[in-house]
Amino acid sequence: MKTIKMPYYTSSLDLHVEEKNLEAVIVAKIHEYKAQKSEEEIVREALENPIGTPKLRELAKGKNKVVLVTSDHTRAMPSKITLPILLDEIRKGNPNADITILIATGLHRPTTVEEQRRMFGDQIVDNEKIAINNAFKPDDFTYVCTLPSGAGFNVNKLAVECDLLITEGFIEPHFFAGFSGGRKSILPGICSAETVNENHSYKAIASPYSVGGVLQNNPIHIDMVYAARKVNVQFNFNVALDGEKKIIAAFAGDLVESHEKGVEFIKSLSLCPTVTGDIVVTSNGGYPLDQNLYQSPKAIATAEACAGEDGVIIMCASCIDGMGGTHFEELMLSGTVDEIDERLSKIPPKETIPEMWCVQIFARILKKHKVIIVSTYLDHDLIRKANMIPASSPDEALSIAYGIKGKDAKVVVIPDGVSVLTIKN
Repeated sequence: MKTIKMPYYTSSLDLHVEEKNLEAVIVAKIHEYKAQKSEEEIVREALENPIGTPKLRELAKGKNKVVLVTSDHTRAMPSKITLPILLDEIRKGNPNADITILIATGLHRPTTVEEQRRMFGDQIVDNEKIAINNAFKPDDFTYVCTLPSGAGFNVNKLAVECDLLITEGFIEPHFFAGFSGGRKSILPGICSAETVNENHSYKAIASPYSVGGVLQNNPIHIDMVYAARKVNVQFNFNVALDGEKKIIAAFAGDLVESHEKGVEFIKSLSLCPTVTGDIVVTSNGGYPLDQNLYQSPKAIATAEACAGEDGVIIMCASCIDGMGGTHFEELMLSGTVDEIDERLSKIPPKETIPEMWCVQIFARILKKHKVIIVSTYLDHDLIRKANMIPASSPDEALSIAYGIKGKDAKVVVIPDGVSVLTIKN
């Protein structure tokens, strides 16, 4: 019997698999990567050696109004380490700079003060100017241009009214944008709901290029880069994280060039051979990405690449915050998988419903695979109404899956499905 720890909220759950059933445990090399320097040293070294731009302190000279865009509470960005160093670097160039830290929420709820203290530390919360993007407040946005997709680009006014725009985030495989980081800080990070929705339209999500690990010809990525260039992101800072959410590498400088270097690094450590199983067990790597069902397609999409024809996918996600957004919940509970997909497919880009892209991806997967959700927080009746099967533990879920696929079914386990990049054969 093999015991495998599945990340779950702030801890883990044990999964027990008989050796005869266990086909593979897929773990990205990034979990094993050992940095030779401290997190602070890695950050400072990247800032001393920017890619394609002058140093941040040089860019900050003469720039009085500075906006630094950072991640919200749904991301594991170690801003408690990075922000003080970035702020210090800006002030080395301009000690009197008027700096606003702008939290990129996309369509997520606003980040609470308590969450800010956890993310940034008391020193920053008590002494720095912090603004929170609210995609649903039209007066906070200004129209810039039409994006390549035809979407209107409305961005937070703070980004266009500043002298120096800086972004920070982290890079990992992303289930439809290819990779996170870089340009995503702007779109969807600090855009209006209308812009985010249209960028995430049914047509865009349905593109064969809108998948994990793919940037070339990815229509969502193309829009994102165009938007970030239009608001003149002058300096981009991204980190790579290991399984414990510790910084193992950092990339600073030009929006595209530094991001590409980071993507190369992540790809070298995340790309794993695709092993096919009758049952695939995964998670979103625990907190913060397993807070709700809305975030769950990230790892489920990874598992999909390893699930054999009509294979069963088991997803461990606490869903301590419930389903997610109200639109997502309404759509997920609105009918059968086929009915939902049929409805979404008829919605034109400019009428895209908020959060429907995750529902679309769920529908795509559920058409081919039964999905079991392991959650001790989410109402199991809701899971059933969402066309999935509830379970209270990984072992219970595995027992259900064996009942579907047979006792000799081959099991593939991907403990952290977000960190792994798998390409379907």
